[in-house]
Amino acid sequence: MKSAIITGITGQDGSYLAELLLEKGYKVYGIKRRTSDLNYGNVEHLKDDIEFIYADMTDLPSLITAVKKAKPDEVYNLAAQSFVQTSWEQPILTADVDALGVTNILEALRMEKPDAHFYQASTSEMFGKVQAVPQSETTPFYPRSPYGVAKLYGHWITVNYRESYDMFACSGILFNHESPRRGLEFVTRKVSMAVARIKHGLQKEVFLGNLDSKRDWGFAGDYVKAMWLMLQQEKPDDYVIATGETHTIREMCDVAFKYVGLNYEDYVKVDPRFFRPAEVDLLLGDPTKAKKALGWKLEVDFKQLIEMMVQSDLEKVARMK
Repeated sequence: MKSAIITGITGQDGSYLAELLLEKGYKVYGIKRRTSDLNYGNVEHLKDDIEFIYADMTDLPSLITAVKKAKPDEVYNLAAQSFVQTSWEQPILTADVDALGVTNILEALRMEKPDAHFYQASTSEMFGKVQAVPQSETTPFYPRSPYGVAKLYGHWITVNYRESYDMFACSGILFNHESPRRGLEFVTRKVSMAVARIKHGLQKEVFLGNLDSKRDWGFAGDYVKAMWLMLQQEKPDDYVIATGETHTIREMCDVAFKYVGLNYEDYVKVDPRFFRPAEVDLLLGDPTKAKKALGWKLEVDFKQLIEMMVQSDLEKVARMK
């Protein structure tokens, strides 16, 4: 039986990845920070199938202990301060977790389990002020937020450990990926929840930032399959994971409100507070390499994704009512 450690297991990606690995017969270990209330987040329904280890990305000794205990075949580093807006409010914390945290887990593996296959969650935010459209594995990086900068360090330190210590270390440069498990602070979920609340008469309007901002949005359940595929290859490499399509926030609002028979223009208001200090206007990924080398494919398209999220939130709000 293969064993895997997932950091950030209680988040959106961690939960979909845990489901995938459990289905494949893995022994799954989840790294979890101790909190005063016992919160399993998105893996509440899996908590009896996962072995949790208390550790923290900023605490190397705890990560060494976790690796010693799990003796993992694979390690998926999904832990991060992952909200771009918060990275301006907490730039030091973002760097500690998203940059130095990656070094900590790589160092723990180098010392205790150097033959483990390692996956680093990189991000399209590293492209930031894009130098080419679409963005591929060879596009130069130009991050535009403390989050993007910290993630870029995490990306390059992964490459560095691969080349310096001959470790099987990969980075997946994932473009925006969403699901009904997405945090409420992210724009797709903010919109899907607003639609549900407006439909149920609990909210009158929703305030958003730049409606013309373009993103490449996919389904998180599809993207975790790419993570797994990367670690099954003969040689480690880095891959862009994306849909290759771009949509504006305005389009996303249109699909979401139409699903419940409403016109988004009647409910969406633009609020300058939600504009970023340095805006990233267009992210569009080229997933050619991943599709070719990994045999990865998309199963959920943009419209299905947004409608799935709205439907899930309609059901959530109905239960709450």
